[in-house]
Amino acid sequence: MSRINSGLMSSDRSDWETPRDLFERCDAIWHFDLDAASSHDNALCERHFTKEDDGLSQSWEGHRVWLNPPYGSEIGVWMEKAAVEGAKPNTVVVALIPNRTDTRWYQQFVMPHAAEIVPLAGRVRFCINGESQQSAPFPSALVRWGGVASKASEGE
Repeated sequence: MSRINSGLMSSDRSDWETPRDLFERCDAIWHFDLDAASSHDNALCERHFTKEDDGLSQSWEGHRVWLNPPYGSEIGVWMEKAAVEGAKPNTVVVALIPNRTDTRWYQQFVMPHAAEIVPLAGRVRFCINGESQQSAPFPSALVRWGGVASKASEGE
């Protein structure tokens, strides 16, 4: 296994950047105004929460939120936060996550609470410092809590 793929499978890196083209396609649908888990260097929205801001402790209510959460052991608390915040009025949360349907966090916070789950074809090519890397060794999905359906869920 290559060094990049082994990094995706391990906990040595949990802050993989969203591929810009994937974000832009999603942003064209939902018009995000908050990136809830980013750094100053890779934020995709003007308003964003960094690790220091602690997006888990912030309110997302009233925002159109993009979430590419840390994929390490803390992903469950991010999914719980997304489900809670997405249930608030005038709030939509869209997350790019590993499509791990067998995990406890997926079964507790995604399947019963998400308004939409869109499995992505192929494997996402995450970035480091804006540069595309090798494809992830796991399938991914876009998950939406709150808001309105995308064209993807309508079969287009």
